[in-house]
Amino acid sequence: MDKKYMKIALDLALKGMGFVNPNPMVGAVIVKNNEIIGRGYHMKYGQLHAERNAFADCDGKGTDCRGADMYVTLEPCCHYGKTPPCTEAIIQHGIKRVFIGSSDPNPLVAGKGAEILRKNGIEVHENILKEECDSINEIFFHYITGKRPFVTMKYAMTLDGKIACVTGKSKWITGGEARLDVQRERLRHSAIMVGTGTVLADNPMLTCRLENSRNPIRIICDSKLRIPLESNIVKTADETETIIVTAHDIERKSDYEKSGCKIIVCGDENGKVNLTNLMKILGDMKIDSILLEGGGELNWSMLSSKLVNKIQAYISPKIFGGAGAKSPVSGMGVSSPDDAFMLENADIKPIGSDFLIEGRVIYK
Repeated sequence: MDKKYMKIALDLALKGMGFVNPNPMVGAVIVKNNEIIGRGYHMKYGQLHAERNAFADCDGKGTDCRGADMYVTLEPCCHYGKTPPCTEAIIQHGIKRVFIGSSDPNPLVAGKGAEILRKNGIEVHENILKEECDSINEIFFHYITGKRPFVTMKYAMTLDGKIACVTGKSKWITGGEARLDVQRERLRHSAIMVGTGTVLADNPMLTCRLENSRNPIRIICDSKLRIPLESNIVKTADETETIIVTAHDIERKSDYEKSGCKIIVCGDENGKVNLTNLMKILGDMKIDSILLEGGGELNWSMLSSKLVNKIQAYISPKIFGGAGAKSPVSGMGVSSPDDAFMLENADIKPIGSDFLIEGRVIYK
């Protein structure tokens, strides 16, 4: 039964996807006499946490929580932030037992939440569906411990490794179901990042096309400010937060700022944007995650700078051919198969007629 209720809490947690960053997704369920009497999840950054929303659900129905069990996907917080500690609410409502999925790596919590509950006579059980609970918050765990964005490199390619035909045409490599999955990833991540070449070639919007969603922050690496002022990105910068990153302070940046773009100058590295500096700046801005949808050069630069945490490769069972057709990662490349970037715990799953291979990057 413990796993059953934790699974319900997990499903609730996922409802906060894309709206709670840089906070974690958390779900909570209150059970009394084998019946769920309260449900809650962290709905939006700065608002009540899952536990307090679950108590509000009970209070709204006039339900007594005393002696009940609580199932929560992440260790309850025990510090004052934008909201009061959830441990206080659990104690005040007379909860008898608390079942926890993930431990919270936040130094302000990190075991202290469970300890406080135990000291107040509450029975605590940890690591219920731990793997599943950990997996939904890989972004939060990375950001809260390192203050740098979690970077997911995403691309779609054919079976022969092409991201476009020799003509440059690329719509569409994958089918509708795979493209819908990408929209969910745009919602999950705080920002989406591309290079100048992508904007010049495709004139994209880089928005999330799901209903009742929100758009990611758009980040364009443009060391010399070459993207046109009439591009979709610049024209809609007053509607969707847009950051253009340059290597040096350029006089005409004011033209972009008038359109609503934010300009970040982060220094030069081999004639291009210093990506390591950029990640620190974005982390300080509380941007916890980036979906990298760049072209081959930017992808290589991010990989070779050891800034990519995860790869998502959508593979279509079709072949384009063409010696000059582009591949997802270009740049200098490695000099030996032994130097290849490897994925750990790689997972393969079918999505419609396509396949998704994803895994965490191992750096030697």
